[in-house]
Amino acid sequence: MKLHAPACQFSGSMGQGPVEAATRVWGPLLHTTQRDCRERSRPTQKESGNSEVILMILDLGSLNSVRAFAQSFLESEPRLDILINNAGVFMTGQTADGFEQAFQVNHLAHFLLTHLLLDRLKRCAPSRVITVVSSMHVFGKIDFRTIHKPVKGMWNALLSYCNSKLANILHVRELANQLEGTNVTCYAIHPGAVRTEIGRSFPRWLHWSLSFMQLFSRDCDAGAQTSIYCATEEGIERLSGRYFVDCRLSEPWPQACDDQLAKKLWEFSERLVGLTT
Repeated sequence: MKLHAPACQFSGSMGQGPVEAATRVWGPLLHTTQRDCRERSRPTQKESGNSEVILMILDLGSLNSVRAFAQSFLESEPRLDILINNAGVFMTGQTADGFEQAFQVNHLAHFLLTHLLLDRLKRCAPSRVITVVSSMHVFGKIDFRTIHKPVKGMWNALLSYCNSKLANILHVRELANQLEGTNVTCYAIHPGAVRTEIGRSFPRWLHWSLSFMQLFSRDCDAGAQTSIYCATEEGIERLSGRYFVDCRLSEPWPQACDDQLAKKLWEFSERLVGLTT
């Protein structure tokens, strides 16, 4: 996709790697991060060679914060060409809104954020929405009775993470249907096993195993490549709503291809974030 000085909004604090990779490719870039990660995830303008990086605070654990951020962004920034929903957590507990942590931060907050920014994306079309998912979606399931409810214990937290990643792919699938004919396209991407801080909330006894696994993981620059590919590659517009791994089209778990489930999840998510009653 050929863009003139594209404006990109990038959520998450996956380390400086993906942000720096993005700023080397694009022009103005807005990096949003959770409040307690501000200093650690601040992009290094000198290393990226891009001085047009803006950092804004967005707490995906609060839907009010999502709404406030969207309003502030729309009032201050005239363009949005690329939205990258990158942030993700793996932890127990509940959010300020009373939802399960991973389900809200990984899915609901990005669902709401994307909705609030859609008009700007349409106005700046051709534009793209990239949602970072995970191969762990194969272990997920969508149970509308419990998926949004807080859980206890690391095993249940892992299952909730898997559920949220399945929800991400289903969201992208239905989003593509909703955006048909608008010249806004969307893609779900699996970055591979990447060395990030997603395990920072793990209990201390699990840190050693995580450290061992990260010896075989990609660095953040490598993990960002599929996001960059789907944000910029020409000729993939017809593949809107599809799943990419290693810069190539891939097939997700069959449940992630269920259009009826995707539509039902869309309507369920609308109710949870207050877009419908």
